[in-house]
Amino acid sequence: MDAFPAFFPLAGRRIVIAGVGEGADAKARLLASSPADIIRLEGAQAQDPAAYAGAILVFIASPDPDFVASALKAARAAHCPVNVVDRPELCDFTTPAVIDRGEVVAAIGTGGASPMLATMLRQDIEARVPEGAGRVAALFRQMQDEIRAALPGLPERRAFLRDALNGAVADAAMAGDMDGAKAALRLALGQTGADRGRLEVLDGSGPADLITLRALRALAAADVLIHSPGVSPAILDLARRDAERFTLNDLGMAGMAAFVGKGLRVVWVSFGLSKARDLASVGLSPAYLPLGNISG
Repeated sequence: MDAFPAFFPLAGRRIVIAGVGEGADAKARLLASSPADIIRLEGAQAQDPAAYAGAILVFIASPDPDFVASALKAARAAHCPVNVVDRPELCDFTTPAVIDRGEVVAAIGTGGASPMLATMLRQDIEARVPEGAGRVAALFRQMQDEIRAALPGLPERRAFLRDALNGAVADAAMAGDMDGAKAALRLALGQTGADRGRLEVLDGSGPADLITLRALRALAAADVLIHSPGVSPAILDLARRDAERFTLNDLGMAGMAAFVGKGLRVVWVSFGLSKARDLASVGLSPAYLPLGNISG
């Protein structure tokens, strides 16, 4: 990873755009829907460090290299992170191609190397992100305190949210029925704790590029990742980074069953069928499938 992506909260913040022309106007259009206070600077005003005081981000765009140099000096004197349009060597940060769905924002960056590639990728991904995704995120933000109060434990809360995001709650929010979505969410909160634990077994004996989309989704959703010795690191790298990780020798079959009993989603990356009888001895009986298949 050559650059670290980060999201800056914009409500109540100040953003400065220095310069004139299409580059500056494009940044203004990009930020038009944000809750930030957008300040436009031109001429001598852009050369005054005081004009940048308190800005969380600064964009400089101008065909005049002298203007760029003086504005950049002023912004740096005010200790602001700066983006100079079309001059990545002068930038403290680069502007990604943004997918804006309100509460849901996705960004694709190339570190300034190829903005056109980032734009093409954005267009491809944008078509896959429904317009209602922002309403789903807004619902969970509004209900966050209720959810945390009902489910104070992170693993249990994460399992609940995963189910809610793939059911009637999210469907209602996606369709714009926010009252119905809240009612469905509260109903689901009152029914938590039953049969949420799950064990999924992936045969990890082959190369990672043979894994199916279903297997990828299971790895991405795992609360606990268990792997047998010798499994390819490339397969394990596909799992969620914050999943708890154990080797089978560290955890054992009983430990695996205990995690499932707590309502967690457990993925075991193993080899073949040799351990099936051991799973049965602790009350677990998932099917083993060939590489690229997940069974629950």
